[in-house]
Amino acid sequence: MQLKRGERWRLLALGILFGGALMLFVFRLAQVQIVDGADYLARQQAGDVKVQTVHAARGEIVDRDGSPFAYNESAYAIVLDKALMPTQQENATILTLIALLREQGDAWRNTLPIVRDAHGNLAFAEGEERAVERLKAMFDISAYASADDVFYWLRARYKLDGLSDADALAAAGVRYEMDRSGYSLETRYTFAEDVSQETMMRIAQLRAQLPGVDIEETVRRVYVDGDLAPHLIGRIGAITADELDDYIARGYAMDARVGRDGIERAFEDELCGTDGERLIYRDAAYNIVGIEESNPATPGNTVVLTIDKDIQRTAIEALKAEIELLNATAPPGQGREADAGAVVAIDVKNSEVLAAVTYPSYDLATYARDFSTLSADPLNPLWNRALLGVYAPGSTFKPTVATAGLTEGVITPDSTVNCGRVYTFFRDYQPTCLSAHGRINVVNALRASCNIFFYDTGRQLGIATINRYARALGLGVPTGVELPEATGTQCDPDTANPGDVLQASIGQLDNGYTPLQLANYAATIARRGVRRKVSIVKSVSSYYDWQDAASAGETPILSTLEETGDTVWDTVFAGMIAATHAPNGTSYRYLGDYPLTVASKTGTPQTKEFPNSTYICFAPAEDPQIAIAVVIEKGWHGYTGAPVARAVLDAYFFPETLAAAEEGAPQEETPPADEGDAPYDAAELAEEAPAA
Repeated sequence: MQLKRGERWRLLALGILFGGALMLFVFRLAQVQIVDGADYLARQQAGDVKVQTVHAARGEIVDRDGSPFAYNESAYAIVLDKALMPTQQENATILTLIALLREQGDAWRNTLPIVRDAHGNLAFAEGEERAVERLKAMFDISAYASADDVFYWLRARYKLDGLSDADALAAAGVRYEMDRSGYSLETRYTFAEDVSQETMMRIAQLRAQLPGVDIEETVRRVYVDGDLAPHLIGRIGAITADELDDYIARGYAMDARVGRDGIERAFEDELCGTDGERLIYRDAAYNIVGIEESNPATPGNTVVLTIDKDIQRTAIEALKAEIELLNATAPPGQGREADAGAVVAIDVKNSEVLAAVTYPSYDLATYARDFSTLSADPLNPLWNRALLGVYAPGSTFKPTVATAGLTEGVITPDSTVNCGRVYTFFRDYQPTCLSAHGRINVVNALRASCNIFFYDTGRQLGIATINRYARALGLGVPTGVELPEATGTQCDPDTANPGDVLQASIGQLDNGYTPLQLANYAATIARRGVRRKVSIVKSVSSYYDWQDAASAGETPILSTLEETGDTVWDTVFAGMIAATHAPNGTSYRYLGDYPLTVASKTGTPQTKEFPNSTYICFAPAEDPQIAIAVVIEKGWHGYTGAPVARAVLDAYFFPETLAAAEEGAPQEETPPADEGDAPYDAAELAEEAPAA
């Protein structure tokens, strides 16, 4: 058969092309085997290099003297490496680890919101509605699917057929968390954190049977004196689904632990540090042959608080002791029901918070274990009463009205009002005072907490003017503290009810402020109208040299009552000093003999149940250094806060003999000398001096 000319050329071209390719293949084969053979052998023998993230040590949180609240300790975590774990062994490996940790008493990560109810049936975890929604949305499961439906779907997804329901549910919980955490060839999964050394040793012994399972040295957060200031320090925890995108955008890993509340959350950016990288060199058998710190981690900064641990501890113990004493000795309906409260102490010179106590409280060290009990407690010990609790100030508000009345010229230091126990200015509303004080001036009205005097002064001022002075003194406005705080509430100045201004004048109606605001209010009075920003953080400095930055300057001035002169402040001071040291003063029984001059004011604000107790003071009046606010829920008499304040004063002025705080411990409460059985409107309670 004779080929045409064109076909011969095509065959010739194909032959040349094939021959060239064959020659190139032979050349490349020779190059691989002869020229590059040594290099390829070295690579094969060298194994690989893995880049491992080195987590930065979280910064410490310490008190003003450097005593730690939160620091880090070495710990061990179990991690899973997808690159080294055969896919068909994942479930078996997970179940082996679960059995081992159960035996050792260690916990592992599992956020699957499916549990067995009391009858052994599958159910969605109670109170985990959002977690259930996230689970269904993540896998595009119908919103109406039952727990059984979701479990059936998870069995299929994770190839859990053949396992018992119990094993399948346990494995599904881990596999779900692995998916949520982005488990992949590049991202290892932390199966369990802070496992015991015994568990670590068992894992090491079984390593040959657990490919892809590794022990990683990490750090765990340690809380010292975890029950001392948990609402301030806060805690760390996993990133929630709602926050995930934001944290990832900021460079966090999906399984990172971040601040959940308190200082841990507010100063997350300072505390977190910067992760580094480590190169892990392994041979062909995956044995580690070298480690190189290619990019060292930078630890987080140290946050130095203004809190004084000794004063904080004293305030906690004194508040608890007073409430327990009221429970044991006060008459029913007059303090026996006291069950909660707060104490805040502030440095007058710069508005640094020395103590901020909430009672009842909890312990950060046992928070996870106690969470169910804590969250179900009707007294809500997880709530930060010191910064978020809003309370009517009662008669502790009267110095505001006195300051406004004197400054506006409504009253003078010598003005008097006749107190006959009933205020008769309005025909249709005539509130009362606890006693008939007769002709009384502003100093004695503050001493005896006379309602009639302040009804009359407040009526002339009006709510709008009273509110303006209250804000200038720090009530109903943010303090500027670095943690979340409630702003408080003020009375509506447009009210048409003539009785409202009277109630507003004695700290009732819609007046509501936090214990932190009340303490800074006392400090602002002590500074004669200079209101400073409140601070609970003294400094933020490097992990290693916090001492170099531990001394901070004064906090900024936010406002000044410039129009209020010395005569006004001298008069207000005289009334508050008389409330403490005059024989008929409302807190004379507890502080009348104090070796320093204490200016104080009691309050007994009405609530829906039993009246609260409020108390403010500062000392020494000649050169104020510390201001204190005490709130006791259902404490009834304002003076019940005085023994608590005395203990705090002792801790501040006489730290070398803290036993003095015990000497000033609460005594059995006795009713005011002239309280008797006289009828009164509880909304207008006055704090008469208790019998000496």
